[in-house]
Amino acid sequence: MNSIPFDDRDGFIWVNGAMVAWRTAQTHILSHGLHYASSIFEGERAYDGVIFESRLHTERFRESARIMGFDLPFSDDALLAAKEQLLEKNGLRDAYLRPVAWRGSEQMAVAAQHTKIHVSIACWEWPSMFDLDAKMRGISLDIAEWRRPSPESAPVHAKAAGLYMICTLAKHAAEAKGFADAMMLDYRGYVAEATGANIFFVMEDGAIHTPIADCFLNGITRQSVMKMLGDMGYQVVERHILPEELAQVKECFLTGTAAEVTPVSQIGDHHMNPGAACRAITENYAKLVRGGI
Repeated sequence: MNSIPFDDRDGFIWVNGAMVAWRTAQTHILSHGLHYASSIFEGERAYDGVIFESRLHTERFRESARIMGFDLPFSDDALLAAKEQLLEKNGLRDAYLRPVAWRGSEQMAVAAQHTKIHVSIACWEWPSMFDLDAKMRGISLDIAEWRRPSPESAPVHAKAAGLYMICTLAKHAAEAKGFADAMMLDYRGYVAEATGANIFFVMEDGAIHTPIADCFLNGITRQSVMKMLGDMGYQVVERHILPEELAQVKECFLTGTAAEVTPVSQIGDHHMNPGAACRAITENYAKLVRGGI
């Protein structure tokens, strides 16, 4: 990834309906979104100039806003057009896009009904690289101490900024121990997801099992991959999975906008070898996002 700080880059960011020079796209330090996490976002990818599942991401963006109690001041069509215009303005074809909405600085307290809702979209280059051999080595996951909360404790089905606090803590702890990422359990002790990606397990009978997304985000990539797996002839089972079942896993992979399909070679003390299933799924997903299947 590009090591240039994200506040010091060339290009343009779409802010509240206008194209703004990258370095001047700023918000006030007393923004409610910063202090009280009243902020939502999306993560999207463009491949060869085409944003993958752009409308689905926009619809989820709006639903996240609804759950968080505010209305987006732009229509879905306006947001879809803004993403396309932003890619063109920045001269990008393979890119990551980050829509974000947040409450402004009109109020600074827990209550914030009268704050202005700001909406911004940024995008930056993310080369469309596909080194299958490198992916097939797999990544290692620690088992996080932090757990995904109950739907009665947090707005778990919104892509809300505050929900990622424990993800950052879990990932930092995992990296400090030499792992690439962490697998999180939920409040009941079932397997949930990684810190920023959903998780799938290829079991001994060849079926692919994945946790029920009842207390974490049902990822758009997750949904796309599940449909793709069905088309490939795999049986996909959504169920509650206990961590003790990791001993029966043959292969494992993560899915997400950034992760795409990422094979896993280790979870805690459990080791697994990414094999034919991971290879085929990774290859097919690379074709899917480029309109090949």
